[in-house]
Amino acid sequence: MRFSAICLSCLLLFMGGAPLSAADPDDAFRMTPGVSRGEVLRRTLAPFAGPSNHGVDPTTLTGKVMCGYQGWFTCPGDGAGRGWHHWGRGGRFEPGACSIDLWPDVSELPSDLRYDTPFKLPSGEPAQVYSPLDAATVDLHFQWMADHGIDGVFVQRFGVEVRGAAGLHHFNRVLSNCRAGANRHGRAWAVMYDLSGLPEGGTQTVIDDWKQLVDRARIAHDPADQAYLRHNGKPVVAVWGVGFNDNRRYTLEECARLIDFLANDPEYGGACVMLGVPTYWRTLSRDCLPDERLHDILRSADIVSPWMVGRFRTPEEAERIAAEVWRPDLQWCREQRLDYLPVVFPGFSWHNMRPDTPLGATPRLGGRFLWEQFRQLRLAGATMVYQAMFDEVDEATAIFKCTNQPPEGESRFLDYEGLPSDHYLWLVGQGGRLIRGEIPPTPGLPPREAAQPHSPNSND
Repeated sequence: MRFSAICLSCLLLFMGGAPLSAADPDDAFRMTPGVSRGEVLRRTLAPFAGPSNHGVDPTTLTGKVMCGYQGWFTCPGDGAGRGWHHWGRGGRFEPGACSIDLWPDVSELPSDLRYDTPFKLPSGEPAQVYSPLDAATVDLHFQWMADHGIDGVFVQRFGVEVRGAAGLHHFNRVLSNCRAGANRHGRAWAVMYDLSGLPEGGTQTVIDDWKQLVDRARIAHDPADQAYLRHNGKPVVAVWGVGFNDNRRYTLEECARLIDFLANDPEYGGACVMLGVPTYWRTLSRDCLPDERLHDILRSADIVSPWMVGRFRTPEEAERIAAEVWRPDLQWCREQRLDYLPVVFPGFSWHNMRPDTPLGATPRLGGRFLWEQFRQLRLAGATMVYQAMFDEVDEATAIFKCTNQPPEGESRFLDYEGLPSDHYLWLVGQGGRLIRGEIPPTPGLPPREAAQPHSPNSND
């Protein structure tokens, strides 16, 4: 019987169809020149077959802090065939040419999951990084979330990347790894499409991709995948990049059709649609297109999530943002019966990506900058938060473990100011407690020793 099932699956692969087996995607599949998109789809997408442990409640976004998970890094030898993707700048990843301002802490990874770089640590040893194509690495990231009470992630899926075979392979592998990590460690997860860089007509790429995710991997429709996030009884699918005035080529009309597809298509719809929009979407000003049609599009969705990274720089300014942006945004959404998912960030810097900008342009202040955002949102009445970002070391918004001993030399890096490498993981976990009303919104950081311990699932 087992032989027959395997043969049938192989026959379907040969004929170009999707395999019927619920086996995990082929983790040994490596991207090489000439591999087609069709083969990538067949080898990297399958229904979920791993363990799923109870943890956070994945049936609602209310009371949760969800992080963005970029997963856009690759390393030579990780099977992606993309070299130092997103680590480097101008095709190079070496002192004087990189795109990251924080250096990840890889000390908990086994040696075979660390990748030597041309950078040198203060000790003279090669500085090492990681690849999210390695399932065990992503699993560790989800263990960190469980250890610190972080609810889960929106797994970023970039429209421009999944158009080609190499990008599709990369982000299918990351999606599969996050899906497994979320289920194993009892976290919630959902797909977030980033439209940035798509050409006119490019939103069709997202429609086609979602069909493949549903057909081949049963994303958001697989009862075995108990970690997929739902809200108001529907699976959440996020679309980021609607309404910005930075000369995007795809149109508002395209975005409206995409949302209608995700929400109402008889075969692939039924989603709770979250829209990532400009900071000043409500007033249709500054970073937003001055077009009333955006409000009509928002009314057709379920959740509004305005981008906030880089819009202010001090804890004191968070109170102003709360008064001028968050509170009236919340009121507008209540009137339209929409949920509101505000964005917080721990600091900002992209000096190595853009050398004409200062290192540490928005200082973290030991976490005080981030904590004041959580506090002001709690006072404003927010019930859910998007944390930018879990792993974004490019713009230095990462909250996962980063080192206080980054490489030395021509490129300059930030560190965590001598704080423990898990300081921001802990603080975001406390932010979730604050949003849920478990601790009071008092000024200043909560004492670390007062944090309630949070253990991984006993079955891990």
